[in-house]
Amino acid sequence: MRVITLCGSTKFEDDFRRVNEMLTLNGDIVLAPGVFGHSRGITLRKEQKEKLDKLHKQKIDMSDAIYVINKGGYIGASTASEIEYALEHDKKVIYMEEVNEKSRTN
Repeated sequence: MRVITLCGSTKFEDDFRRVNEMLTLNGDIVLAPGVFGHSRGITLRKEQKEKLDKLHKQKIDMSDAIYVINKGGYIGASTASEIEYALEHDKKVIYMEEVNEKSRTN
């Protein structure tokens, strides 16, 4: 069994659920964000966002790989940071969609 952390913009909550289900049925242990602020219109205070970012990187530490939900090629600044963190810690990075020069950071 692999342990995989899902990464990506929380505006893609439906994709997180779909990918979580797919990987779970494949026999993987899936770690995912617990708060979907963007898709639910939740405004986080700065300290909450920082705490959630730290928590998510701890999930990456516990994982064998990350699975990037890059719908439409979108990779925001937080997700780019998580990808960089994963690579620095020798984690495999799997992308939902092919990565090319059109992937953008906002």
